[in-house]
Amino acid sequence: LPIVLLGILPFLSAQTQPHPVTLHCDPAHTQIHWTLGDILHTVRGTFQLKSGLVMFNPATGAAQGELLIDLISGDSGSPARDQRMKKDVLRSQTYPEAIFHPEKVSGSLGPGSVQQVTVNGTFTIHGQDHPLRLVISTQMTDKNHVRLTTHFVVPYVRWGMKDPSTFVLRVGKEVSVNVTADATVEGLQ
Repeated sequence: LPIVLLGILPFLSAQTQPHPVTLHCDPAHTQIHWTLGDILHTVRGTFQLKSGLVMFNPATGAAQGELLIDLISGDSGSPARDQRMKKDVLRSQTYPEAIFHPEKVSGSLGPGSVQQVTVNGTFTIHGQDHPLRLVISTQMTDKNHVRLTTHFVVPYVRWGMKDPSTFVLRVGKEVSVNVTADATVEGLQ
């Protein structure tokens, strides 16, 4: 009898292990909005997602993949301001992308109401890595698609980027970022 059980155990183990889940974010249906306050008003702008792929194991939470944000696409509605932002603050000719690498996912995706998932990972911007924790609201729109929304703050001055403030114009030291993305889901059981 023990020999029979040993032969069945690998099969049972494979049956109980969940399949990895893969999310493919659609750049055409992803919106990245940012805001930066100054003394006179709030500057609002956008960036474009180049690509996004996240894979995670629902049992362990181990995750991998990357989300690439095109920093050259930064648009605040003012070409002169955008040129200064890209040249002096982001240095997007040297660092054309911001990259998020997920490492751990807590929570699960499923049909029904809005659910929250926490993703811990590394955010690379301006050539430096920073830990970043995202709390993401998820809503399955159908069996294979999910809408994701999240908010995070980039303390750009503390992270080594140039403060664009001048004697007359004072701007905030953090940029607020809101993301809405549609993704295709593979591997949900």
